[in-house]
Parts: sequence; structure tokens; C-alpha cells
Amino acid sequence: MICRCGPPGVDGPCRRISQFVLKVHSRCDLSCDHCYVYQHADQTWRGRPARMPPATVQGAARRIAEHAREHGLPVVHVVLHGGEPLLLGAAGLREALAELRTTITPWARLDLRMQTNGVLLDDELCRLFVEYDVRVGVSFDGDRVANDRHRVFAHGGSSHDHVRRALALLRRPEYRTSYAGILCTIDVRNDPDRVYEALLAENPPRVDLLLPHATWDHPPQRPGPEPTPYAHWLGRLHRRWVDDGRPMSIRMFEALRPGGGGTEAFGLAPADVLVIEADGAWEQVDSLKTAYHGAAGTGFDVFDHSVDEVARHPGVAVRQDGVDGLCATCRACPVVDRCGGGLYAHRWRTGSDFDNPSVYCADLLRLIDTVDAYPPPTPPAPRQRTAAGSMPREWSATSPVDELLDDLATGPGSTSTLALLAATQFSITRALLAACRDRFGSTAAWELLVHLDQAAPDAVLAVLEHPFVRPGLVHRLDSSALPGLGAAVDPLPALAIAAALRAGVPAALRVPVRAGAITLPTLGNLVLPGLGERAEVTVRPGEVQVRSGSVEQTVLLDPLAPPSTGWLPTRDVSVPGGRLLLEDGDPYRDCYGQPVEPRLEVPAARALGRTLTDAWRVVRRDVPAHAAALDGGLRAVVALAPDPARPLRSATARHAFGAVAVTPHPDPETMAVLLVHEWQHAKLGAVLDLYDLVEPGQGTRIRVPWRPDPRPPEGVLQGVYAHLAVTQVWRSRAATDHPDASAHAAHFLAWTRDGVDALLASRSLTAAGERFVSQLRHALEETHVGSR
Repeated sequence: MICRCGPPGVDGPCRRISQFVLKVHSRCDLSCDHCYVYQHADQTWRGRPARMPPATVQGAARRIAEHAREHGLPVVHVVLHGGEPLLLGAAGLREALAELRTTITPWARLDLRMQTNGVLLDDELCRLFVEYDVRVGVSFDGDRVANDRHRVFAHGGSSHDHVRRALALLRRPEYRTSYAGILCTIDVRNDPDRVYEALLAENPPRVDLLLPHATWDHPPQRPGPEPTPYAHWLGRLHRRWVDDGRPMSIRMFEALRPGGGGTEAFGLAPADVLVIEADGAWEQVDSLKTAYHGAAGTGFDVFDHSVDEVARHPGVAVRQDGVDGLCATCRACPVVDRCGGGLYAHRWRTGSDFDNPSVYCADLLRLIDTVDAYPPPTPPAPRQRTAAGSMPREWSATSPVDELLDDLATGPGSTSTLALLAATQFSITRALLAACRDRFGSTAAWELLVHLDQAAPDAVLAVLEHPFVRPGLVHRLDSSALPGLGAAVDPLPALAIAAALRAGVPAALRVPVRAGAITLPTLGNLVLPGLGERAEVTVRPGEVQVRSGSVEQTVLLDPLAPPSTGWLPTRDVSVPGGRLLLEDGDPYRDCYGQPVEPRLEVPAARALGRTLTDAWRVVRRDVPAHAAALDGGLRAVVALAPDPARPLRSATARHAFGAVAVTPHPDPETMAVLLVHEWQHAKLGAVLDLYDLVEPGQGTRIRVPWRPDPRPPEGVLQGVYAHLAVTQVWRSRAATDHPDASAHAAHFLAWTRDGVDALLASRSLTAAGERFVSQLRHALEETHVGSR
């Protein structure tokens, strides 16, 4: 319907609008790094109130009701959105819902919906949504690895369990009518099968798969050689969905079929949505915030402007023109009626505005071909489901989680599993980096990192994968989390400068000085007398210029320069698996709860390097699979300070994946055991960042043979996993008549077996934990059989 009955003085037609998004709360309790509201070009949220005031809700409701009455709309769709709408609280939401129902329902049927991250969802809110007939969609990106790649708290913590609890609430019979479905933003680095299985397990009425917001100015990530990775990823998921008999609605795939009807992102249907911000401003579709600052703005608000006036805004009107509103390339495309040019925001390019195909054009073409080329098989017999929505045991196959845990339970784990663990740890570091930026600013440093991430991604990766970057970020966000590290400083400038140096890109930033030194992770320390609290650091290839107080000095970054120059490079050593850092300068290496050595003298560093190289060869000789696991992720070794009472010590820190700390020891045979032992702890720590293996809140204490004091279940789990590998080392040595190897193998075998049995008897493990420990027991018995 086209209306030509606008207010006096306003010319031109307008279309009726039936969908409205109300930003009832403009802040969020998560810090998702792919969020178009907070992380992309438009930053207008900063000047808006956190909560939509009641008067604004009333004004919005009156404008929507007015439009429904004048145009005879049979139904109006209103979505409560944010930020995070649940931050409004039960009382605030009740007030808003009551106002909308009271004002709009006399003129049209009101379809109320909400999009939430689910973190705060509880029984009280669910009862409220049932009372007001609100359908709730939850943002959830799949399995823990996928979800926590982006959807994390500001401190970097996982949101996965919170969201799954919310989805479990919505599945309960008394709340099921409020369960609208799941919104899932894809990331091609995630495993599509795992994402699909995680979504299916939540038994959603519908799934919306979203391409990550991107433009021609800021194109999407395309890792690897695949030219259309998004089509490839979605094609794999589509095949699973079709093979399973389409067990849930996936709107993208349904919309792309011939005659599928389209959505905002696909097809040629006129745009039919307006946004009302927390301050009452009318805006265009929300995804435009990814294009440029102010892209969604109209200059109108609910207090002074009607829906009809907003509907005539050029930015709204152009999306009403169907194929005529598309660029020439799209108009000539044979599948334009299916693709519709893609999401409007994804067409943006500086200079040609939105007169472009989607930045995902090639992916969309290939995906449409995939959807057309893979017809449904003969419909299978319906699968029975349990009340919780999961498949009965006789129908279930081994899940990806089980496969990963089963692989690691053998002891070393495969190369692909180690790569996955390293990737998930890297994603946690990136999330913490974004959280630091959000909380403390560091705008210039962040902008330099973003530039380098596009221009020289390998340089940024090398810096951010350094094991002691994450402890620095954690300490900055919560100084109580890592006691003993002193005052926290902003780590972003030093990270950006280090990445610029590695990339050979000139740059200049103000960098905090800590304990009289400027630490450049992976590279070394600048120690110059007279440095103040901050220094102006300018880098050019191979050199750094420092200005701070009375200090103004240019330092050549020569790895052979004497300490008197002020440059103390991070030393490394060649091991069979590559290069291994001897980290004795980064202040955040002091995260092990044990004193670490200060910078090693040259003879001591060379001696430790020789021992590590020889020890690596010993691991390859004794347990090649464990050597491959070391190759897959161990990047740095820290020297612990000597302790006469405990001459042989080693340690791993949960936040420092990729590093182990050891007491320097001249015997490579002994050092080999220490490396294998500690790398087990590191791998299991990474697993525990992904999956709960121990039931939360356990007060259980378990007696084990290797400690005098009863241990918590997670400590026992760490112990048995490390001892499994040590058993395997000694068992291998026993086969070569190594002195005392058989006795050592039997000793560690007994310890590990007793610890495993105690864990299984404690009933303190989750189902995944029980499977993992049972598989570990099986691996242990294989070792035992081999020793007979």
C-alpha cells in the first residue's frame, strides 16, 4: 500500500511500516567484538541514555498506534532490542510492555518480540513474557568454541553456559510459547558441523544465520585460499540440514529457495522496518551502523515526527524500490530475485555509497547454486526426541566434543586438536583485547592494531599469540586476578608498537613505562635510565626512538647489541619443532605463583637453550606423539628461581597458554619429562576454558597418592592427565632398557590409576568429564598391558 496523505507541507508517497524495533536499553552486559552497535563505524550510542525513559516509550507507542490506525494495519510487529533489553529489569520491561499493549492493541494485533543475549534470563522474566505474549529470540553462535570466539563478557569470560541456561528455560513446557528461536552469527573459522549440532541440540523453532556485518571498505575475514569461504561454510551446514530432513527452520536456506519469500537480507520485498532509539530518535534499519558514523540516522524523533514522515526519508524510500533500487550489476544478475542484492548495509563503499553489489556477492551466488544443486533426499522416518530436546541414546552419534576429548584422553592429542586449542586461546586473547579497549580507551593503539591486522595480520598474530599477552590483559581488567604483579598498565600501546616493528611499519604512540622499562612482547625490553611513567615511542624498521622527560634516544634493535645500549632482546633457541623463546624479560611471565629468574646471564641462557634443544630431541625419541604436541603450541619457556628445598620444579599458568616454567636443569632426560608433564597441564587448561569437566561448585576433596593433602577434583584431574603422559614416557624408556625406567613406569602407573579411580568414584565430574576420565583410564590400561 502506498499512502499519499502525508501531513501538510510534506510531499511524496510513503509506504506503511509494520515492523518497529525499540531500543529499550542501549548498553550491554556482553562485549561481543563483532557487534555492529558498539564495535563498528557508528558510535552514536555513546550520546544516548542507557534506558529508554517511560515518556519515550509512550511517545513511541502513540506513533505506532497512530500509523496502524491511519493505514488499517492488521498486525504490528514490535521488537524490544538494545544493547541488551533485559538490563531494563522485570519492572521496567513490564511497564514498557503494558504501555505498548494498552496503546496499540485497540488498532492492530500486536506481535511482541524480543532479541536478547539471554545472560539475565530467569523464571520471573519468563513468566512476564508468557503473560504479555512476548516471543524471545536468543543470540547464540553454537558450540562453546564458536560462541566464545566473540560473545564474551568484558573481562573475557565465557557466556556459553549462561546462554544455554536461558535456552533451557525457554524450552520448559510452561515457557515454550515464548521461545522464538536462535540468532547465530557465523564465523568461518568455526566448524560448521559443530555449530549445527549445537544449534540443533537447543531444539529451536527457528534459526537465523547471519553473515558477519562487513562493507567494501571493511571486507569480511577470508582466511585461507578458499575464494568463497562463507558459501563453502554455509553449504556444509546446508547439506547436514537437508540430510537430517530439515529438523528445524533455518530462515536463510528457506529464503534462498525459489519462491522462498525473502528476508531483510535476501529477496526484493520492500523494507518494512524502522528503529526507535533510546532517546526517541527514528532510525533506519540497525545494520546500517556498520557502514559509517550516523548512517542509520534520519534527523527525526517520535516526539515531533510521524511514521509517515520517516517512511518518506530517502534512505528508507530507496529500499522500497525493489530491483530498481539496486546497482546495475545486481539488476543484470539472473538470481537477483533470490539474492535481492544482499543486505543493504553490506553494499556500502566510500565514493559509491550503497550503489554496489553486496560485499558477499560471490558467496551468495555460490550459495544459491549450492541450495539449488542439493535436493532433499527421501524423507527419513521422524526422529524421536526426549523431553529436553536431545536425541535418545540409540540415535546419537559421537559428538564433536566427545571426539576432541577422546583424542586428548590418549595423552598427546592430535595435531588438529592442538591447533583447535591454540585457536580458541587466541580468540580469548582477542576478546580480552577488545574488553580493554572498551573499558580504558587506548583509541590510537587500537586503531594502529586494526590497521596492522589488515595490512600485516601475521605480525599481529605473532604478538597476540605470545603467552604473556593474556596475563597482561587479565591483570589490566582485574588487578586482583593475578596478585603480585604490581600496578596494572595499559598493554595495548606496547602490543601495537611490537606488531608495527614486526611488520616493518613506521608508527608512533605514547607507551606506559613499567618498572623503568618498556616491554615489547616477543621482541624484548627497552631499559633506559630516566624514563618517566610514559614515553613517546616512534618506530621505524630496525630502530626505536624514545622520548620521555629528559630522555631522547634512538636505539638500534640489534640482537647482538650489548646491554649498555638499553636494548635487551628476547632470546630464542632452535629446537626440532621450531623456535622457542627463552622469556626472561616480560613482566607478566611472573604469573606462576613461584619466583622467576631475572634476566639470565649469557652463559646461563646458552646452557638452558642447549638443555631444551636436547630435551626436545629426547621427547621425539621417547614419545614422538607428545613431541608433535609440543611442536603444536609450546612457544616459550620461563626459568624459575632456584629453591634449595625443591631443586626440581616446573609450573604452568592457566592464562599463559603456550609457555611453561621450569627450574634450569642440565639433564635433558629430566627436562624432557618436565616439558611433557607441564604441556599436559597447559592442554587441559585450554580444554577447561571450553568445557566443564567438573561439576561447578564442588566442595569435594579427594585423596591422591602424590600429595599429602586432599585435592579438589580439578586438581586431581590435572594430576592424572599429567601423570598419564609421564607414565607413557617411562614406559617407552623401559622398552630400551633405560636404567630404572620400569620402576618409574610402575610408580607413575599406580599413581595415575589410583587417581583416576578416585575421580570416577567421587561423582564430581560432568558427563563429559566422566567420558574423558574413562577414556583416559582406557589409555592407561593400554599402557599397563604394554608393560607386561
